[in-house]
Amino acid sequence: MSLYTYKAVAADGRKVQGRIDALNLIDLEMRLKRIELDLISGELISNRRLFRAGGVPRRELIHFCFHLELLVRAGVPILEGLSDLRDSLEHPRFREVVASLVEAIDGGRKLSQAMESQSKVFDQVFVSLIRAGETTGRLPEVLQSLCASLKWEDELASQTKKLTIYPAFVGSIVLGATFFLMIYMVPQLKQFIKNMGQALPLQTQLLFFVSDLLVTYWYVALLLPLLLWAGLRLLLQRNPLARVRFDAAKLQLPFAGEILHKIILSRFANTFALLYASGIPILESIRTTQDVVGNLIVRQGLERIEQLISEGQNVTAAFHRVGFFPPLVIRMLRVGESTGALDTALANVSYFYNRDVKESIERVQQLIEPLLTVLLGCLLGWIMLSVLGPVYDVISRIRT
Repeated sequence: MSLYTYKAVAADGRKVQGRIDALNLIDLEMRLKRIELDLISGELISNRRLFRAGGVPRRELIHFCFHLELLVRAGVPILEGLSDLRDSLEHPRFREVVASLVEAIDGGRKLSQAMESQSKVFDQVFVSLIRAGETTGRLPEVLQSLCASLKWEDELASQTKKLTIYPAFVGSIVLGATFFLMIYMVPQLKQFIKNMGQALPLQTQLLFFVSDLLVTYWYVALLLPLLLWAGLRLLLQRNPLARVRFDAAKLQLPFAGEILHKIILSRFANTFALLYASGIPILESIRTTQDVVGNLIVRQGLERIEQLISEGQNVTAAFHRVGFFPPLVIRMLRVGESTGALDTALANVSYFYNRDVKESIERVQQLIEPLLTVLLGCLLGWIMLSVLGPVYDVISRIRT
């Protein structure tokens, strides 16, 4: 199929434009008629498959779930609601996605089936929840839960960015200043200090050695991090064992490892609670969340939990045997399982992790600034001491 851009007229006289996949202009006109659009003009722009690029921004999905929930609660048919959403969307790719959903539903598919063909935009969790909402007749509630979950993920991503942007910014400044001092300032002072005719202290010799290396092999210093990063990515993609060890090492990092562990478990708990509360069986819910955690070590733990539950163990015992979850979470699951309110217990687990992650990130953010300040001070202090130390010694001898 080819990608066409089109201009069309809706039933109420509004002009609509967008892009859609079609075999030719005749097929394009027929596809638009199925979604109640009359073709004005169409133009071939690509011979590639539609939606081969990545997904759409999370904010677009949040607005999509919110508006579709309102329309479904108001009794508007899915097809009409999606048509209205398609015409109101400003994001071009997402408008194409919704247009494809309208076409698929008009062709006899369910909403979940139409979304399943757009896996780049709607992941497995999203499709499973929509399917459960269609089966149980609770689609508005599912859309509301999805909207809340996407908002939580967006907030978590925003907090994580805040945690990394400041260290990255300050670290770039520190590296840039160090590079400038080592390549420009230190070589100018090197000959002056050597002409003093005295023995250089160890820290000064080390400073000159590092400066000479950077002056001679400055391109290596610039390219080496990029080469290491590219090599690491290639290794992780082609070697499953290396990926497992790398994921395990990330969880063992000081400060960051603990927060990463909590973020992964928070994402799992939130998704698991959402799936189970929507009526999806517990084994299928655990199986679906395995693709969400993004860490092979935790994924192996969830696979072990699924196996233990399928062998007849209860939920609490299975989670306890894996050892990923703190005693408070195990206690919540035990109470929920004994009272028959496991969905409420899972919601409490999700709340526990959400709050714990937020507090951990706030604590780390408070520690980062003084730690980076101390690091910058030590680095500049070493350079100044190494350069000015010999000069001070000469001045002291002259005075005596």
